[in-house]
Amino acid sequence: MKDTANAFIETVTLKGAPDGPLAGLSFGVKDLYDVAGRVAGCGNPEWKQTHLKAEAHAPAVQALLDAGGTCMGMTHTDELAYSLMGVNAHYGTPVNSADPRRVPGGSSSGSAAAVAAGLVDFALGSDTGGSVRLPASFCGVWGLRTSFGHVSLDGAMPFTHSFDTAGWFARDAATMDKVAQAYGLAEGTAPRRLLLPVDLWARADAATIDAIAPALAKLEAALGPARPVRISDEGLEAWRETFRICQAHEIWQVHGDWISQHDPDFGPGIKERFEIASKIADEDAAREQAEKRRIAAHIRTLVPAGDVLVLPTSPGPAPFVTDPEEALNSFRMAAFEMLCVAGLSGLPQLSVPAGQVDEGPVGLSLIGAEGEDRALISLAGTLDRAA
Repeated sequence: MKDTANAFIETVTLKGAPDGPLAGLSFGVKDLYDVAGRVAGCGNPEWKQTHLKAEAHAPAVQALLDAGGTCMGMTHTDELAYSLMGVNAHYGTPVNSADPRRVPGGSSSGSAAAVAAGLVDFALGSDTGGSVRLPASFCGVWGLRTSFGHVSLDGAMPFTHSFDTAGWFARDAATMDKVAQAYGLAEGTAPRRLLLPVDLWARADAATIDAIAPALAKLEAALGPARPVRISDEGLEAWRETFRICQAHEIWQVHGDWISQHDPDFGPGIKERFEIASKIADEDAAREQAEKRRIAAHIRTLVPAGDVLVLPTSPGPAPFVTDPEEALNSFRMAAFEMLCVAGLSGLPQLSVPAGQVDEGPVGLSLIGAEGEDRALISLAGTLDRAA
């Protein structure tokens, strides 16, 4: 395999079982999952130098091998997964094959880039604040953030306590579902109704809404007109801040000791985010954790089994590689207002390619009830069949 997208930090061929739902398919693994005999570098050279080789594959990797998949190597990630853009000061930026002018998105940057470039059939990532969903939208591929706790993250670098999820990328519904089968996910409840959160749609630019409207129309042809709802009475800015404070406080709880001990050479933006995380007071975090639980209960009541929120994945197409850090940060904050819904609630979210704006892909997302991951894939398969 020739890595035409700078998607891999290391290539290796690990053959899977001779049969299974993934037989004949190849995959990449985000470089924060354990692969036996090597150190998961997590996007930072000093992390790799200060950690030991894994004695066994992470369960999420082993399940793919057991299902017949062949691992082709480990893919790039943003430093310690603390970004959404896919830019890494140490290892470079994977190429967004759909529009090389634009960033691939992160932190599962290499996995999204590898799938978009056709280097592998699917790729394993992880999603805390949008690290599968946003790269999927940016690169024009399918990407799933799974229901919280439904796919094991043992043997993967922890980032937070209550937000981290496994996820993966592919180029079609059939492959997405084969991976879900490999993880033993249930088929779930057949979707019955679409909900259209008007406050989330208002966060997307007009060109993006126009681009994804035909995909929405295809889903409505299958399930009937989407019912408008307002998801946040407090405002999505308030939800974004609850998410930001809870996430950052948990990140510092997980990584603060290592950072304080090693003072790693982080790239632009990463260092500043960790500094901000280190200053969040415990009492502020406790208050926002209580708010997080309230928001989660609200969202889960709004989205029972059989109902599906349909929304733009992102405010617009990916920023350009040449955009300054200030512009990337501005986009990141706007995106968090849309991405925080699944993060706060722990619900699954699937992003599917739905159109283009100025040659940059944009995605349409589906959010379902807990455990309805495969039901979302099945519903989105409507778009494949209607294409």
